[in-house]
Amino acid sequence: MKSNPTPAIDFHFMNIVSNKKKINSRDLAIDLGNNNTLISAGNQILVDQPSFVALNSGNGLKAAGRDAYQMVGKTNGDSKTVKPLRSGVIADYDSASKMVKAFVKEAFLNRLPLLGFNTILAGVPYATTEVEKRALRDALHQFRSNRVALIHEPIAAAIGADLNIREPEGKLIIDIGGGITEIAVISLSGIVSSQSIKVAGDAFDEDIVEHFRKNYNMTISLNMAEQIKINAGAAITELDHAPPPIVAIGKDLIVGIPRAIEIDYREVAEVLNRSILRIEQALIKTMEECPPELAADIYDDGIYLTGGGSLLRGLRERIEQRVKIKVHPHPHALHTVAIGISKVLQQPERYQYVLI
Repeated sequence: MKSNPTPAIDFHFMNIVSNKKKINSRDLAIDLGNNNTLISAGNQILVDQPSFVALNSGNGLKAAGRDAYQMVGKTNGDSKTVKPLRSGVIADYDSASKMVKAFVKEAFLNRLPLLGFNTILAGVPYATTEVEKRALRDALHQFRSNRVALIHEPIAAAIGADLNIREPEGKLIIDIGGGITEIAVISLSGIVSSQSIKVAGDAFDEDIVEHFRKNYNMTISLNMAEQIKINAGAAITELDHAPPPIVAIGKDLIVGIPRAIEIDYREVAEVLNRSILRIEQALIKTMEECPPELAADIYDDGIYLTGGGSLLRGLRERIEQRVKIKVHPHPHALHTVAIGISKVLQQPERYQYVLI
């Protein structure tokens, strides 16, 4: 049975709003991601920046977002770059707090609402502990707001994908982020069965780095590995529209000089196979734990694929081949959670039961 979509809201997915003077909403939606952070107000995404900060020798903020990301691996003794989140949760509270503050100021051009915010809503992984949730709340309490609330990211992703989570028919969503993959069966606004594994975009990058070290005696940066994943990454070895090979540049481990090697998508697919297999195993386990009534709904309705990691070429086809169920990738997979959080803020009476 096909689910009835929630009322459509016009979101500007691809273009960050250029004239922030027009933004007067006192509700703020934050998708604090492992690799990217998105901040939106009303129905527009105000900030879409890498989740990185650069600190000086006194731990003061030097740069945040894209500027900090460009400094990774290039800093001297007077500064350092920090990635505040690991596995989808805050790993360094101080740097995370500084990063969020910088992004919120950027969103409003340093002109925060005079009366503060009404509600700040942020997403958290379903497997997050109470301590990890408290760390996120504390980071958000630095802003004047009447209410700070959280929502589980699989729920937000389902709402962002226009699924009606309030009906009894089951929905199965796979959200592959930067640090974590969450697979959840949703029914009646709640999660019935789920799996959370620390295999996602970052693990793909680490697989590529390890492959070059073992097979080519060559070390490459995580940034280089990410470019390989984006430009030549694949989940299967036979694609209808194959990307061109990419030249990876790194350092020879034996002689220590720069070196370049060309790699194509088939080789990358072999490298990523083990991590993708773990995602498939988690999917099957989630379906094994699902009640048979909901399993029938999933068979009829299909599986919904979101998150930046879901953009890997051939992933949809591979999952369909493995479980024999239709897979629906979201056209704006990178923004699905952020869209869902914003929708909850705009329709609080409809989604009050999903707030933490």
